[in-house]
Amino acid sequence: MTIEAEQWIPPTGPDPVALPAGQWWDAVRAEESIGERTLALLGNESGSVIQDRCNTCYWLIPCGTASSWNLRQVHILTATEGVSTYLGVPPADRLARPGTHWRVPYSRDHYLTDPWHLYKALVHAVLTKPDTSTDAAR
Repeated sequence: MTIEAEQWIPPTGPDPVALPAGQWWDAVRAEESIGERTLALLGNESGSVIQDRCNTCYWLIPCGTASSWNLRQVHILTATEGVSTYLGVPPADRLARPGTHWRVPYSRDHYLTDPWHLYKALVHAVLTKPDTSTDAAR
């Protein structure tokens, strides 16, 4: 499914820039273990994903599409009553650590993730016990 939205591009320059959620996109934040399982479940269905220095994953989705979500360890970054939550967004060419980077590279044609696919993957990731042998190996 292709999602059409106002064209948006990440900031330029060497460092991440704090941008307001709810203007071009909302963001879905998942802690490391849930984020890793969700990425694996989504595969090519994932749009661009930001990962911060704590390995938290952030998917960009169309504004307002996750307002009814209520998942453990998953948070929606959006604008509420005119007040935005900010997300550190790296330049498009920052693809590796250290610091905030694009875990799934920004693509002008596919930076938003389909919210329905993301929700289904997150539900499965939240309800699935992590494989501790894999987690310990990291």
